[in-house]
Amino acid sequence: MKIQLAESYGFCFGVKRAIKIAEENKESATYGALIHNSKEIARLEKDFNVGLTNDHKSFKAGETAIVRTHGIPKNELQELKETNVEVVDATCPYVTKPQQICQEMSEKGYDIIIFGDEAHPEIKGVKSYATYGARVVTIPSELEDLKLKDKVALVAQTTRRVEEYMEIANYLIPRHKEVRVFNTICNATFENQEAARKIAKIADIMIVIGGKNSSNTKQLFSIAHDNCNKSYHIEDENDIDYFWFKDKEFCGISAGASTPDWLIQNVIDAIEKNVN
Repeated sequence: MKIQLAESYGFCFGVKRAIKIAEENKESATYGALIHNSKEIARLEKDFNVGLTNDHKSFKAGETAIVRTHGIPKNELQELKETNVEVVDATCPYVTKPQQICQEMSEKGYDIIIFGDEAHPEIKGVKSYATYGARVVTIPSELEDLKLKDKVALVAQTTRRVEEYMEIANYLIPRHKEVRVFNTICNATFENQEAARKIAKIADIMIVIGGKNSSNTKQLFSIAHDNCNKSYHIEDENDIDYFWFKDKEFCGISAGASTPDWLIQNVIDAIEKNVN
């Protein structure tokens, strides 16, 4: 069995930065899951005593709150600061960019359209920065019944597929006098997606490693499956079914932006040990 990693995979700049911030702030807690990988969050808790809370009101004055990589709603950040909580911001710079764009363009009179998953913490945060509100969509048909101004600004969730983002842009551009399209999909996401596509085209089987609630991992898996129908999304080596590898010769591996190297290596070791 030949095993080959994609040319680009795993931890992105924003995640590496957030992990370093968490490790430097022992005995503290993150507001929301720092990244969408439960195994790495468990490691931070075990080795650095970094806890996790989903209620920003649970922090008391003087305590340290680490803001997750996906960011948090603007009003919640303000509330933390007003209650004298020590805020350590681990929001990915690629996420703060669409936050800033939404606020600026909203205040300039543009209707704001956000391409992404409205239930995702990143989008909840980004949307909150649009001073006069924003609409969140996932497909062009969701725009059909919206009454929008002549001026529209469009941003994307950082981990979405470029092709799908362009479908939204191409719907809006001929229908409005001015459409400002901002490329807020991060470079690491684009590079990981292209690398997954490339290796999936030549692999017999694709293993995509990452949290089940990780948006960027889901996108990687979707791309892998489009190009190799024997693609599987796993969180760690315990999810592997070795029957998948029967009569397969070339295993391609990719991993989401919040998947640590140690977990990827565990998967490779398990495959090498159990597949002849």
